Amino acid sequence: MIRITNDLIRKQTNFWNHCLFHPTDAVEDPWGRRILDRMAEDGAIRTVRIYTMFEDIVYQDETGKLLYDFRLSDLRMDYLLEKGYDLILAYGGMPDCIARSTDSKNSAAKGKTRYKGKMWNTSPPADLSLWEELCYEYTKHIVKRYGIERVSTWYCQCFNEPDIRTFFMGELPREASVERALEYNKMYEAFQKGVRRVSERIRVGGPTLAHRPAFLPPFLDYVKEKNLKLDYLALHNYGTSPTFLNEGSIPLTVNNHLVREKEYMDIIVEKGFGDVELVYDEWGASSHGYHNMEESPSLIFRENEVYAAYYVKLIHTFLRTKHKPTKMLLCLSGQHEMVTDFSGFRNFFTLNFIKKPIYNAFILASKLGEDLMDAKVDDENIFVVPTKNEKGDYAVLLSYSSECFEENLPAKQETVAFDEDVSGRTVTVYCIDKTHTNPYRLYEKLGMGEMDGEMLSKLREEGNLKPVAVQKGDEPLTLNLTANSTYLIMITE
Repeated sequence: MIRITNDLIRKQTNFWNHCLFHPTDAVEDPWGRRILDRMAEDGAIRTVRIYTMFEDIVYQDETGKLLYDFRLSDLRMDYLLEKGYDLILAYGGMPDCIARSTDSKNSAAKGKTRYKGKMWNTSPPADLSLWEELCYEYTKHIVKRYGIERVSTWYCQCFNEPDIRTFFMGELPREASVERALEYNKMYEAFQKGVRRVSERIRVGGPTLAHRPAFLPPFLDYVKEKNLKLDYLALHNYGTSPTFLNEGSIPLTVNNHLVREKEYMDIIVEKGFGDVELVYDEWGASSHGYHNMEESPSLIFRENEVYAAYYVKLIHTFLRTKHKPTKMLLCLSGQHEMVTDFSGFRNFFTLNFIKKPIYNAFILASKLGEDLMDAKVDDENIFVVPTKNEKGDYAVLLSYSSECFEENLPAKQETVAFDEDVSGRTVTVYCIDKTHTNPYRLYEKLGMGEMDGEMLSKLREEGNLKPVAVQKGDEPLTLNLTANSTYLIMITE
C-alpha cells in the first residue's frame, strides 16, 4: 500500500521544471520556436538557460575598439521573455577578435560544426580588460532593455564547462584541470567586475563545471582570496556517458548523481562555501546529448518510459539530499542533428514533433504543489513525491523502478490511500508506461514501418497526455505498476 499522510514535511519550491535550450540560435528559427511555444503552453519549463553567444555580438574596428551589435541577441531574448520564461545566461562564445588564439576551435556537436556552421573558440581572452568590458556592455544593454527588476531575478554565469577541452583551452591535455582553473579564475574575476559595474543586484555565479572536481579547489580559493562575488555555484551533474554505458562500467542509475554530488560538496564544504546556493544548470541521465544510438544503443532510454521514471526518481532523490539544488536543468542538445524519429538524442520531441515520455513527465511534474507531504511505502522500488497546493488539492507523482531500471521488475497492483478524507473529490490519474503515453513503444508494436501520415497521426495522438482513470475519492484507488511506470494522481474539488 502507498499511504499519503497529513504530515507536512516542508514548503518546497519547484527546482525540476527547467532546461538548457541548445542550440541557442534555434530561437531564431521556426523549429526552435515550435519547441519553445509548446513548452510554454504546457507549462513544462519555467527557466531556460541559453548562451549569450558573444561571437554574434562583438567586433572590433580598425583601432581595436570594441563595437556591439545586439540585434540577434535581442531577438532571441525577446522571444523567450514573450513566452514567459525566466533566464539563466551563460556569458560565453569567445569572439575571435578578443581571443588569445583562433587555432583551437571545437564543434561541441555530432557534426563538423555547431549549428549554422559556427564553431566554439576555446581560447581565453587576449586581454582581460576587453573581456570585462564586453561583460559590462552586455549587462548594461540587457538592464537598459529589460529593466533591473527583471534582470536581477535571472542568473548570470561565467562561461560554460571551462574544466574540459571541448569548451576551454582545447590545446591543453584532457586532465589539465588546475591549469584551466588558474586561467578561468582571472576570467571570472573580470566577469563579475564587469557585471557589478552595472548593478550589485545581479546574481553572478560559476564555474559551470562539466565534471572535473579538481577544478573546484583553485577556483574557490581564488574567490575567497580575492573576495569575489559568488551568489551561486553552477555545476553540471550527469549520471553516466555513452562510453561507460557501452563498457557497462557505469550503468543507468540515479545513484550516479549522488556520487557526483558528494565529490563536489566535499570540496565545497571544506573550502567554506557550503551555504552558497547550488544550481545544477545541466543534468542528464547520460552526458553527450549530441550522441545517439549510433554511439550507444543504450541511449534508447531517451525515447521510452525509462527516462520518465528516471526523472521522477531523481526528483525524489534530490528532495532528500542535504544540499538540495535550487534548480536543475535538463540539457536539451542534439535537437538540430536528428534525421529520423526515435534515434536516441537528448530532447523532448522527435524529428516529426512527437512528444517523448520524458517531456510528458515534465508536464506531470509541473503539477506538483509547494507543500511536500509525507508518504508511507512498503516497496523499495516505489518512489513517491506527494504534494498539496494552497487550495488543498493533491498532486502525487510516483515511479516504479529498480536501481538500474531493468525491464524484468515484476508487475504488481498497488493501492493508494489518503489519511485525509477525500471522498466527494475528483481523482484523476495519468500514466506513462509501456502501453500508455508512449509513442516509441506503439511504434514498435506497429512494426516500426514507414513514417507516413497515418503513422504520424497515431504516434502524435499517443504522445498526448490523457487520464487513464477519473473517479471519486471515496472509490478504491489501485494502480497497475509495471517496470519503469510513472503515475500522477491529482485530487481536486
